[in-house]
Amino acid sequence: MSTVCCIDLCRFFVQGEQTVRALDHVNLEIDKREFVCLSGPSGSGKTTLLNAIGGLDKPTSGEVWVAGQRIDGLDKADLANMRLHHIGFVFQAYNLIPVLTARENVEFVMQVQGVTASERRDRSMALLKEVGLEDMEERRPAQLSGGQQQRVAVARAIVSNPAMVLADEPTANLDSVSAEHLMGLFVNLNEKHQTTFIISTHDQRVMSYARRLIGMVDGRIVTDEIR
Repeated sequence: MSTVCCIDLCRFFVQGEQTVRALDHVNLEIDKREFVCLSGPSGSGKTTLLNAIGGLDKPTSGEVWVAGQRIDGLDKADLANMRLHHIGFVFQAYNLIPVLTARENVEFVMQVQGVTASERRDRSMALLKEVGLEDMEERRPAQLSGGQQQRVAVARAIVSNPAMVLADEPTANLDSVSAEHLMGLFVNLNEKHQTTFIISTHDQRVMSYARRLIGMVDGRIVTDEIR
C-alpha cells in the first residue's frame, strides 16, 4: 500500500479576474520508505502540493489518500486526528513552543496522543540523543542555534512513528554546515525508521540527497526521476 496517492488533484485560486492553477491535475503515488524531493521555482506548486498531502489545505477537486485513507473530504476534527497519528511536519521556521524545553517540545505530540509520562520521556530522550542533542534536553529554543532548533523539530516530527514526514524548505534558514547535517539526519531517520520523507525545496544541496526527484512547474509535475 502506498503512503500517498493523489488522483487528478487541482487547487485553483482566484486573484482578481485571474484564476491561478496552483495544482493542475496532479497524479502522484509515493510508496512507503521513499525519500522524495519536490523541486521547482517559487509558484511551481510544490508547497501547495505538500499542504494538500498534509491535510493543511483542501483541494479544489481530485483525491488525496494517506496511509490508505482518503483525506480530502474529512472535516477539521478528523483531519487533525489523521495528522496527529500519521504525519510529522518540519517547517522552515521551526515552529517550536518557546516556553517549553527541547524535551517538552518533542513530547508535546505524544502528550496530545495520550502517551504516558514515563514513555514520553523515554522516547523523547532517546530521539534527542539520536539527533545529536544529548545534554541539551532542558534548553529552551532561544538557547539553541537555528540548526539545533531544527533538529528538535525533526525529533518532534518523528517521535510518534508517523507514516511520513513532510518538510517544507527545511534548510531555508540554515547555514551550509547545518543544512548538510540536517539532510544527513533525514537520510538516517528514513533508513532506520523506514518513514517516508517528502521534502519541498529549491535548494540544490537538498536535491542531491533525493532518491526520487519530482520537478514541478506551474502546478504540474514535469519530471519524475528515480535516482
